[in-house]
Amino acid sequence: MKTICLYFEIHQITHLKRYRFFDIGTDHYYYDDYENDNSISYIRDHSYMPALNAIEQMIQENGNYFKVAFSLSGVGMEQLELHAPEVLRKLQDLSKTGCVEFLAEPYSHGLASLITPDGFANEVRRQAEKIKEYFGQEPKVLRNSSLIYSDDIGSQASQMGFKGMLTEGAKHVLGWKSPHYLYSCAQAHKLKLLLRDVELSDDISLRFNDSNWDQYPLFADTYINKIASLPKEEEIINIFMELTALGIAQPLESNILEFLKALPACAKAKGITFSTPSELCQKVKVVDVLSVPDTLSWVDEERDVSCWLGNAMQREAFEKLYSVAERVHICNDPRINQDWDYLQASNNFRFMTTKPSNVGLDRGIYNGPFDAFTNYMNILGDFINRVNSLYPEDIDNEELNSLLTTITNQDKEIETKDLEITRLQAKIDKLEAEAAKLRERLTGSKKTVEKKSATKKASSKKATPQEENLAD
Repeated sequence: MKTICLYFEIHQITHLKRYRFFDIGTDHYYYDDYENDNSISYIRDHSYMPALNAIEQMIQENGNYFKVAFSLSGVGMEQLELHAPEVLRKLQDLSKTGCVEFLAEPYSHGLASLITPDGFANEVRRQAEKIKEYFGQEPKVLRNSSLIYSDDIGSQASQMGFKGMLTEGAKHVLGWKSPHYLYSCAQAHKLKLLLRDVELSDDISLRFNDSNWDQYPLFADTYINKIASLPKEEEIINIFMELTALGIAQPLESNILEFLKALPACAKAKGITFSTPSELCQKVKVVDVLSVPDTLSWVDEERDVSCWLGNAMQREAFEKLYSVAERVHICNDPRINQDWDYLQASNNFRFMTTKPSNVGLDRGIYNGPFDAFTNYMNILGDFINRVNSLYPEDIDNEELNSLLTTITNQDKEIETKDLEITRLQAKIDKLEAEAAKLRERLTGSKKTVEKKSATKKASSKKATPQEENLAD
């Protein structure tokens, strides 16, 4: 039986402001608050809320039959907290239906998985904690930024305890294989891989409103018929896209939401179900190992990381940013940490790309890739100066590594002692409860003995002759 795994990504760009060379050392605030508020308000009204309301209606009308998955970057959630908290409240309402699964992803929506495994693990852990805080779910499936994946990343995801991971069903990786099966990581066979169906996903997210497309206009029954016509043994249809595809990439006036809402009824008529990623990882058997020695993503025709690291400017910015990764981790300053998250976001490097793309790129305040590079490097220069003021450059990496190891060991020791304290406190509470019960039993026994003694004395007491005469 065929099943559709429908997943939406929610990430919000934190826009940087115009930052001049002469601002370095004098201005430590890097963000365009007006543009951040303006852009997220527009997306909220034209995409997030209409789309989430439509999905809520689909769940109400179809019950447990319709299911969907989301992931939210940590920095995106912070922007929603500030400018559009109603989006988070709506997602909480959807979570309570039991038909929605939330996935893990890097907090910053950055590229840490390509250069710093420890930083990547820390980001995923923080984002998973935020998901649990808001939605009460512990993510079991990981989705890396822009579906970035390789064998090494998959191995780390497995070590982190994830059961599955989403990635791109790229033709240069699959070869003759189909994305409509469940695969396993080449270096960690326990990790199951769900591969995005590129054509079916892009039919909705990229081509739906394109009047020059040979399948325009696309109707829900036509789309489901396309899925139903796939070979019988190809049962898993992974449709992954950004939530902004509904309302921004494909405007509301294109009837994209009416198309979406019609999918469950059309699918049910063809005997096609809906599943969450965790359900597929739990129920479906792996058919083969998928080897991905080189990093892939869901961006551009190459499906690699060249849109972020394809030219010298991008690589210079990337290497300079992560040159202070250890120092940032050691200093553990709240303001530094927040800036670190925002500066890691992949869109900062995407704005510097010189690659042609069939998908339009909005560079925001930037006139071109060099302008984006210059502005980012000015901000990065100030940021690195702030980090170095806490841990000077004359401290070499060996000293930093030694200090980091000491801090890590101390953290582990503190964690162990905290666990021991918790265990001992529980033991004390148990002993105190037992002592209270024993005291209660002893008190009860003493009262019983006193009562019996008083009764015995009363019954054994004889009346005197004077008392008998009085009684007469």
